[in-house]
Amino acid sequence: MVKEEKYPNPCNMRQLLHRLSNNVHIQLDASRLVEQTLERNQGTLNDRGALCISTGKFTGRSPKDRFIVKDETTAAAVDWGDINIPLSSEVFDNLLEKMTGFVEGKELWKRHCHAGADPAYRINVTVINTTPWANLFCHHLFIDPTATALNDFEPEWLIFQVPEFLADPLIDGTRQENFSIINFSKKMILIGGTAYTGEMKKGIFSVLNFLLPQHGVLPMHCSANEGSNGDVALFFGLSGTGKTTLSADPTRKLIGDDEHGWSQDLIFNFEGGCYAKCINLHADKEPQIYAAIRPGSLLENTRFFDGTNIVNYSDSSITENTRAAYPIAYIDQAKIPSIGNTPSNIFFLTCDAFGVLPPIAKLTTAQAMYHFLSGYTAKVAGTEIGITEPQTTFSACFGKVFLPSHPTAYATLLGKKLEENPQVNVWLVNTGWTGGAYGAGERISLRYTRALIQAAISGQLQEAHFVKHPSFSVLVPQSCPGTPDSILNPRDTWADKEAYDKQADKLANLFIQNFEAYREEASEEIRQASPKLLAAMI
Repeated sequence: MVKEEKYPNPCNMRQLLHRLSNNVHIQLDASRLVEQTLERNQGTLNDRGALCISTGKFTGRSPKDRFIVKDETTAAAVDWGDINIPLSSEVFDNLLEKMTGFVEGKELWKRHCHAGADPAYRINVTVINTTPWANLFCHHLFIDPTATALNDFEPEWLIFQVPEFLADPLIDGTRQENFSIINFSKKMILIGGTAYTGEMKKGIFSVLNFLLPQHGVLPMHCSANEGSNGDVALFFGLSGTGKTTLSADPTRKLIGDDEHGWSQDLIFNFEGGCYAKCINLHADKEPQIYAAIRPGSLLENTRFFDGTNIVNYSDSSITENTRAAYPIAYIDQAKIPSIGNTPSNIFFLTCDAFGVLPPIAKLTTAQAMYHFLSGYTAKVAGTEIGITEPQTTFSACFGKVFLPSHPTAYATLLGKKLEENPQVNVWLVNTGWTGGAYGAGERISLRYTRALIQAAISGQLQEAHFVKHPSFSVLVPQSCPGTPDSILNPRDTWADKEAYDKQADKLANLFIQNFEAYREEASEEIRQASPKLLAAMI
């Protein structure tokens, strides 16, 4: 357990918990929370026994309504702007008092839990909810303390989630009725006006992103698995890049699917469960997730086939962000406790709809820092109204919306980890297009991508001959077991080489433009890892 002097308790948390100590269900197990949800007509069981609920108006996070209290603790430490929106202590205190008065005397659910599988860096979190199914989510996504730990449990952070409480923006200082506010001085997260459970999970992730780097621990938005010999692989990637699919390997143990820390010599999961997207879920494509949806699991915002309680996973009429929450123990190959060694391989996944990047390439430390800062993927034409050609998406560190500090701080810490562990290989993996951009080329086969990743993990790819990509300067292997040599060099897959060069310059220029936001804070080493325009080299 993290000692009190490392993350001190706020002076008024104890008083608040005392005020909310009546009519409270404390530390209920999953089966009882499911029963209470059904008794209150707040959910329905599907044919496999999972609890299906609706989160109401909000089916995802609301980034513009996520605030951080700006005070002496955060004023100089937080990277303020569109991501980290400042809020005054006075506004926070007023909302806290209103929320407390709103729930006094009402039925509440309280849960003590941990965030962080490594006892050296975990924090104790107490959650107060107004519904049993929201408490069930916390049961799954956070780590349950042992009986001994519960006896000595001292809360270090409090999540106070009251979806029924609506703010008055004109009086309360919020943007609209819903809000999520982090107060680093008082060690509290207030959530009101939204029942979307992911706000709680990502609130604590943001807290750890602020606290852990102060102790040399790199927080990471990635999945992690482990081989039979203890080798660990990390998978970073934005939505649609294949992070969940590629990290789910029946021959390897799952450490975690979303949030991890890298300490001096360990990788550790922040969570005790998984929060998986289940739109278009199919038993053949994602058998581990499908099998995990069983009694005790929580399904959010799904619909049944008419006249049945069988979930129609292709139905996106409520949202495409349908989710399943379940304990990590529901995954057959899960590693518990969720801790592993320093990684042997790190994969940055990108779905490059421009058809420019190679299927796999090895990165230098500087390039790893640059691509970590970039966090690139692309949306394809036809996926959203108005998109007629590939659209770039950049999210620093593959999770910019969760970073309280400036992104270069995390990239620098990654570089330090790589320098301290030169045996770690970092790979850029394109799960997108080859032979042309989206609409002209073809999607890289998942079978080939799996073979490339397996070759990297096994060490076979180290034996290959590498050449530099002409624009991005990453090292491209010229052969790989289980993969045709003809697909490894992207320029060779284009019939029109001049068209490829123009497309490569277009993508490189987008990288360069995106990097301008970080150039001033970035080291010269990172700046030099920027791609070069081919037209300028002629």
